[in-house]
Amino acid sequence: MLAADTISILVMELVDNAVMAVVPGAMDAGLGDAIFWGSMVVALAAAFVAAFPVNRWLIDRGKGHALHHAHHGHDAHR
Repeated sequence: MLAADTISILVMELVDNAVMAVVPGAMDAGLGDAIFWGSMVVALAAAFVAAFPVNRWLIDRGKGHALHHAHHGHDAHR
């Protein structure tokens, strides 16, 4: 089974890259181009929306990142 962080990051990256791929000109834009930043905002927002229920599902099943640290003696409340 993949680590909870890996699953969450995988979902975020898949959605982020898919959005960037479908926005015309986003993949060819440079850091100084508004299309790059606009599409990045949309892509990251969509990735958050997609990953949030995945993270809730993982936490509900005891697979969250903070829970992992709690089992290894790390202070999860820092």
